[in-house]
Amino acid sequence: MSQLRPLLSRLGAQAVRLLATRDILERSWHSRSSGSPAAFPSSPGGGSSSYMEAMYLAWLANPQSVHKGSADASWAASMGHPASPALSRLLLASTRRPQSWDSFFQKASQEAPRATPEGRPMPSSPTTNSKLVEDHLAVQSLIRAYQIRGHHVAQLDPLGILDADLDSFVPFDLITTMDKLAFYDLRETDLDKEFQLPTTTFIGGSESTLSLREIIRRLESTYCQHIGLEFMFINDVEQCQWIRQKFETPGVMQFSNEEKRTLLARLVRSMRFEDFLARKWSSEKRFGLEGCEVMIPALKTIIDKSSEMGIENIILGMPHRGRLNVLANVIRKDLEQIFCQFDPKLEAADEGSGDVKYHLGMYHERINRVTNRNITLSLVANPSHLEAVDPVVQGKTKAEQFYRGDAQGRKVMSILVHGDAAFAGQGVVYETFHLSDLPSYTTNGTVHVVVNNQIGFTTDPRMARSSPYPTDVARVVNAPIFHVNADDPEAVIYVCSVAAEWRNTFNKDVVVDLVCYRRRGHNEMDEPMFTQPLMYKQIHRQVPVLKKYADKLISEGTVTLQEFEEEIAKYDRICEEAYGRSKDKKILHIKHWLDSPWPGFFTVDGEPKSMTCPPTGVPEDVLTHIGTVASSVPLEDFKIHTGLSRILRSRAEMAQKQTVDWALAEYMAFGSLLKEGIHVRLSGQDVERGTFSHRHHVLHDQEVDRRTCVPMNHLWPKQAPYTVCNSSLSEYGVLGFELGYAMASPNALVLWEAQFGDFHNTAQCIIDQFISTGQAKWVRHNGIVLLLPHGMEGMGPEHSSARPERFLQMSNDDSDTYPVFTEDFEVSQLYDCNWIVVNCSTPASYFHVLRRQILLPFRKPLIIFTPKSLLRHPEAKSSFDQMVSGTSFQRVIPEDGVAVQAPGQVRRLIFCTGKVYYDLVKERSSQGLEGQVALTRLEQISPFPFDLIAQEAERFPSAELVWCQEEHKNMGYYDYISPRFMTILGRTRPIWYVGREPAAAPATGNRNAHLVSLRKFLDTAFDLRAFEGKMF
Repeated sequence: MSQLRPLLSRLGAQAVRLLATRDILERSWHSRSSGSPAAFPSSPGGGSSSYMEAMYLAWLANPQSVHKGSADASWAASMGHPASPALSRLLLASTRRPQSWDSFFQKASQEAPRATPEGRPMPSSPTTNSKLVEDHLAVQSLIRAYQIRGHHVAQLDPLGILDADLDSFVPFDLITTMDKLAFYDLRETDLDKEFQLPTTTFIGGSESTLSLREIIRRLESTYCQHIGLEFMFINDVEQCQWIRQKFETPGVMQFSNEEKRTLLARLVRSMRFEDFLARKWSSEKRFGLEGCEVMIPALKTIIDKSSEMGIENIILGMPHRGRLNVLANVIRKDLEQIFCQFDPKLEAADEGSGDVKYHLGMYHERINRVTNRNITLSLVANPSHLEAVDPVVQGKTKAEQFYRGDAQGRKVMSILVHGDAAFAGQGVVYETFHLSDLPSYTTNGTVHVVVNNQIGFTTDPRMARSSPYPTDVARVVNAPIFHVNADDPEAVIYVCSVAAEWRNTFNKDVVVDLVCYRRRGHNEMDEPMFTQPLMYKQIHRQVPVLKKYADKLISEGTVTLQEFEEEIAKYDRICEEAYGRSKDKKILHIKHWLDSPWPGFFTVDGEPKSMTCPPTGVPEDVLTHIGTVASSVPLEDFKIHTGLSRILRSRAEMAQKQTVDWALAEYMAFGSLLKEGIHVRLSGQDVERGTFSHRHHVLHDQEVDRRTCVPMNHLWPKQAPYTVCNSSLSEYGVLGFELGYAMASPNALVLWEAQFGDFHNTAQCIIDQFISTGQAKWVRHNGIVLLLPHGMEGMGPEHSSARPERFLQMSNDDSDTYPVFTEDFEVSQLYDCNWIVVNCSTPASYFHVLRRQILLPFRKPLIIFTPKSLLRHPEAKSSFDQMVSGTSFQRVIPEDGVAVQAPGQVRRLIFCTGKVYYDLVKERSSQGLEGQVALTRLEQISPFPFDLIAQEAERFPSAELVWCQEEHKNMGYYDYISPRFMTILGRTRPIWYVGREPAAAPATGNRNAHLVSLRKFLDTAFDLRAFEGKMF
């Protein structure tokens, strides 16, 4: 033992680090263990020092008895817990470890001083062997420093004027100058010494030792040149090792002459396409790709590699910059169809208003020339709202995977292209990332390509973000980030190939940051020198990447100057010939740019196969069966909550009485569609239970964690699947996702429910730019359903209104045109509208409108203002008779009580919609006015049911007409219905308003104020002299 004490003393800081690491791990183990400290796999004697003593004594007795494996293996095994993944990661993260206990003790014992008879160590000086141990550990720390922070000094900016991470600071642990060696206690004389390489690096290739000089050179070559890697924050050792091997292995970034020629040809097409557009249409906006032409071969490489790994379908989303180039050279849209878009005399042949050429989408199936496999490419149309398309692409990708049974994402994947300013600045990017690993939303990894122009319109990146890189948002999901200088095409191609391989190996997101520049302004008409004079002086001097790369290949003999010029001439000729053909095109067909075709659903011309809708009722036995399943637990030994037992008993009682409430009506609509082979997907915050605890589509075992049951999936032996999923706390991202999901197939009912209708406005961009206008801009049908809880019930201004006035304002039916009532008027009117807006007053109406959504021969977005208090209102029930075969959705529910017996005696006809009907019925009964006041409900508000409203007005010729709503006058429905009533009435009779007065907030937060205002407008509604003497 007297020999061991001076040994530990002699090792100094190295021993302290060794022991401290174990102490930290031991304390960590204790903090997580419910047992005593002995629960930690203890060393002999319990303490770290005594453990080392025991190891050393064992080595003295038999050197073969201690570990001789690699540093990682010996270190992990010495800690007594080699099988723990968490501990293994900690050990691998430790920067200084011995190569093996055997070598460690051998070298240490050689320098240990002899002891005096009293056990005191004899004086001694450091030896060469002692420094060798510490130097090896220092080299491991140095390697790790480059792996973590090398990207900070990488040469990423092709302009050479900015640091990509917005900071000129050089990490002190990178050997950028020789004096930095001192940080590791190394000297310049150590540069030619050989060092054993740890298992956490691949810079040695087949060599296990390298000189320090060569180690630094190879690390700089890997981490500090034109590629900057951020991956060491990933908490999976296997994934980190995979990335290290892909980039550190010597000679790994080698290209054959054929690959280089292919890359050059793709660059030629990318650059000459932009040059051609600039020559032909110099004064047109096109948002060209100049400055990042390498994006085209980058995307094609990702597609090639993904196709090689089995991908058959790729959905792309991107902003406007470079979109025409992607359409031409990646999707392979016919050039003449692109060029004719610049003709100002081109006439539109399709319905709708169309969109600018750099927003349009495309769908194309072709053979991938590199892999000779079929590949389907879909570029999703998008608005100018940057990044808004991200969740839409993810939703469409998820749906395509679902319909193919591709649960692992082996056949379908997505690529998202971003701008640097938008990627850092738009919150929907963060929302979309947080969907990436959720079970019902994951697309099993996306390749993100950031076109990093180092500017946002006119805003300097130093004013546009607080993070070092625009890509830092991706770190929240442990996505590796590969920064690359876009003026090094081979580096770009290699990075993109690795990114595609990463996605298809680990099914996780990955980011490629193309650090480039924007040769022109925000658009071709913009002058960037106003705000970025120094940057654009450098850009004007910048040699285009095509010339740089062509010169390189010519100088190395890969291609000749003649071959290069012939490649340019060949593509220029292709463009000129397409330009000539484009002049023959006089009509623009927007449907040729459709990003999500539905083969077989429409006619060849894209028209509905009929203009009729069958009845939406179902046989009584189907309703009974669904009611039985909805009130039961299909799994055995499944214990549900006692409160839920009461709810299920209540459902069973209703089914026996052949009545339904709101929740059961929804159950029957969904269940009957599933029987017919229609996939149903319901998504949103808390939808599994329902915000108001009314739905309970997912049952939870009260005794087994995470054991659930979805009775809806136990209805029929060969039914379609039902998906119900609680979403993240996001509206913008999740609604965009569900919109994309609904794009993939017309044979699915896709619903998104807001927690409260008030919250949909955080998804306003998706509603305004995609749902309301999608068909008009892109001839894209979509049948998504929005369920928006709505109703004035004294719950305050943020839990009352789904803002129906906003949806109605965006409805495209003409208030001043009295339509012609044809036989197919109801369906034709639906076909002509941009969306359908309803506020159902009965469960039966809700049942029918959901089924009608699928039975229509086309698809339109459906906006439903759903109830809150009506979910349990005793009067808000429907009978099976209103839902059986032969019944249909009623756009208007007319008065059917006492008033119809003597319509001439009715003095007032009140029109209303939704919940307020029950308040009016109760008040009318209390005043005994059933014979004098008739109540008519509008179930469908838009498109406006002109025909049925006209019938009701004619049925009560002597009655004054009143519109009653619970919303404030400047909100709700009045501004929409009023001019349409005037059109029906020929402006000969007024439609009086009854409801709350105009206000800024949609509802009061004071319960008493709410009741007072309710009482006031109910009094007015039944005061038959309220409008005497008033002019309209």
